Amino acid sequence: MNPWLLLLIPLLSSAFIWWFLSANKSTSFIAAWFSTAASVACLLIVIGLNQAEELGAYAFNWIELESLTLSIGLMLDSTALKMMLIVTGIGTLVNLFSTIYMAKDEHAARYYAALSLFLFSMTGIVLADNFIMMFIFWELVGLSSYLLIGHWFYKDSAANASKKAFLMNRIGDFGFIIGILLVWVMAGSFHFDQLATLLADKPEQVASLGAITLACLFCGALGKSAQFPLHTWLADAMEGPTPVSALIHAATMVAAGIYMLFRFQLSLGYDVAGLIFDTWAGTMISYLGATTAVIAALCALAQSDIKKILAYSTLSQLGYMVMAIGLGFKGGEAAMFHLYTHAWFKALLFLGAGAIIYRCHHQQDIWKMGGLAKRMPVTAFCFILGSAALMAIPIITSGAYSKEQILEVVHHENTLLFWVAIVVAALTVFYTLRLIIVTFTGTARSNDSSDAKEAPVAMLIPLVILGVLAIISGLPKVAKVLAPAYHEHPVVFNFVFISSSIAIIIGAITAVVIYRGKGNEPLYLPILKKAFGFDFFYEVFLVRWIQRFVAGLCQVTDQFLISAVIVSGVARFTAYVGQGLRQMHRGQLALYHLLLSVGMIVLIYLFVFA
Repeated sequence: MNPWLLLLIPLLSSAFIWWFLSANKSTSFIAAWFSTAASVACLLIVIGLNQAEELGAYAFNWIELESLTLSIGLMLDSTALKMMLIVTGIGTLVNLFSTIYMAKDEHAARYYAALSLFLFSMTGIVLADNFIMMFIFWELVGLSSYLLIGHWFYKDSAANASKKAFLMNRIGDFGFIIGILLVWVMAGSFHFDQLATLLADKPEQVASLGAITLACLFCGALGKSAQFPLHTWLADAMEGPTPVSALIHAATMVAAGIYMLFRFQLSLGYDVAGLIFDTWAGTMISYLGATTAVIAALCALAQSDIKKILAYSTLSQLGYMVMAIGLGFKGGEAAMFHLYTHAWFKALLFLGAGAIIYRCHHQQDIWKMGGLAKRMPVTAFCFILGSAALMAIPIITSGAYSKEQILEVVHHENTLLFWVAIVVAALTVFYTLRLIIVTFTGTARSNDSSDAKEAPVAMLIPLVILGVLAIISGLPKVAKVLAPAYHEHPVVFNFVFISSSIAIIIGAITAVVIYRGKGNEPLYLPILKKAFGFDFFYEVFLVRWIQRFVAGLCQVTDQFLISAVIVSGVARFTAYVGQGLRQMHRGQLALYHLLLSVGMIVLIYLFVFA
C-alpha cells in the first residue's frame, strides 16, 4: 500500500510500453492490457488509502539551501485521495474502453504509453505537497496532452490541434510560474502545509501581494482549464482519439486548474483565503468564468460535430466552476463538488459519443445520424442518463446537486452572476436536448448510421458503470464518501431551485419545438458555428502580426545592425584605415620630408610654448 506506487506504476507502465512494445505493431494488444492493469492497480491502491485510518508524511528533500528547503512529497489528505478516485477510476474505464476503440490502430502501443504518462502526470499534480512539484507535473500533463491530441499526427488538423493546445497552455503557464514565485516572496515557502501559518503572521504581504499572486496563479488555470481568452484550444483538441477526449475533459487536464485553485484555498486557510479572494482578483476570476460559460454554451448551440458539442459543454461547465471558486471558500467547495459529479457524467458522454462514432464508421456529424436509440439502445440509454446529469434534472441526477450548490453560492454573493448562470442553465438544456433529439430520434440520415448496431461489451461496461454514477454520485451519502469537497447541502425548494427549474423547462420546450422531426439544421447561426471568430482574430491580429513584427525586427537587426554595422562596418573601417595609411606611404621623398618637417615643428611648439 505504498503511496509512491501511485506514481511509480504508471511511469513504469509508460516506459515499458514505449521501449519494448511500441516498435512492434503486433504487441498493441499486450500494451492495451498492460496499461489497463496499471490503472486498475492504482485504483485499488487509492481505494485502500481512502480506507486507511492513518497516513504518514511521505516526502524526501530534493533541494536544501540556507533559505530554501524543497521536497518531493505526497499530500495524502482527504481532498487529494478522493480526487485520485476520479483520476484512477476514469483512467481505468478509459483504458478498458480503448481496448476496443483503438484495436485497429497501427500505433496503439504509442497511445497507451502516452495514456500511462498522462495518469502519472495527473497523479503528481493531485498529490504534490508543494507548488514546485505541482508545476513539474503540470508541465508533464501539457506534454502528455500534446502526445495524445496529436496521436494521429499525420493528419494536419491533429498536428495543428496538438501544437495549439501546447502553445496556448505555455502562455498561461508563464503567468503561473510568476504566481508561484510570488507565493515564495509572500510566504517564504512553496509547501502547501506551511502557507497558512506563515501568512497569518504576514498581513502586510497578504494585503500587498495577495491579489496579484492569485491573478498570476489563475493564469495557469486559464490555460489548463481553457477559460476565456485561452479557451479556443479545447474544441480543437477533439482531433485526438475520443477516449482521450473523455480523459482530458473529465478527470485530468481541464480539472487541474480547478483543483490547483482549490488546493491554494485550502492551504491558505479560511481567514487568509477570504482576504485574498475577496479582492479584484477574485472578482476577475468569477467574471471570466461567467464569460466562458456563456460563450461556450452559445457556441454549442450551432455545432454539428458531436464531440465539439460536448467540448463546448465542458468549457461551459468549467466556467461555472471558475465563477464559483472566485467567490471564495464556499464557492471553492461547490466548484470541487461539481467537478466531481461532472467528471463521471462527462466521461460517460464522451465515451458514449465514442461508441456512437465507432459504430457509425467514425462519422461525427449528428445530422448524418438519427434513429440510433433503436439500433444502440444500451448506449442511447446511458448517454441520455449522462445528458440528464448535464442538464441538472432536479433530485434524480448528480449534476442537480452540485449545480444547485454553485447557484446557491453565486446567488448569495453576486446577483448579476446568478442570472448569468440561470441563462447558461437554460442554454445547457437546449443544446443537450438538441443533441439527443437529432442523434437518437427519427430515422437514419446516412449509410453510416443506418447499419449501426450496439457497441461491444468492453465499451458497454464503462458506460453502464458511469451511467449509474451519473445518477447516484450526487446523493448525499455517496458524495460524502467520494467527493473531494462535499458539505451537507440538501435540495431546498427555494428561489434558486425554482429559478433553475424554470430555466430547465424553458430550455427543454424550446429545443423540442425547434428540433423535433427536423432532418436538417433549422437555425443557421454562422457566428456561433465559428465560435465568434476568436481563432480568426488570433490568427490575423495576433499570430500574423507578431510573426510580421518579429520577422521585420529580425530583418532590420540583421541588415542594419549586424550586417551593416558590426560585420560590414568593421570591414569598411579597416579598409578606410588601410587606404589612409597607403596614402602616406607612396615612396615620394619630398612628401616624407614635408611630413617630417611638419612633425618637428609641432614637437618644437609643444615643448617650447605648451
